Amino acid sequence: MAHDIACWKCGASLAALSLPFGRLERCKACGADLHCCKQCGLYDRSAYQQCKEPTVEEVRDKERANFCDHYKPAAGAFKGSNGGAADAARSELEKLFGK
Repeated sequence: MAHDIACWKCGASLAALSLPFGRLERCKACGADLHCCKQCGLYDRSAYQQCKEPTVEEVRDKERANFCDHYKPAAGAFKGSNGGAADAARSELEKLFGK
């Protein structure tokens, strides 16, 4: 079943995998757990317990597989790396402090 979901951690396409992801499903590219908060469409860092579902039980490790019944794999879970911005900021600091 084709879909446009990408791994939350590395951005690799998960189109070859069937939905819904099983609790032990892992990304073939990076090994990240896929049935986890960070892959879920309900994950929201600004929400209570970082979840839009108000009745959810707390999951402490958002990157590990869990048993949440509200899990819904999200197409936009991969946020990408802001490595370019971090590298630019580091370079500016090095200039400022003479490294």
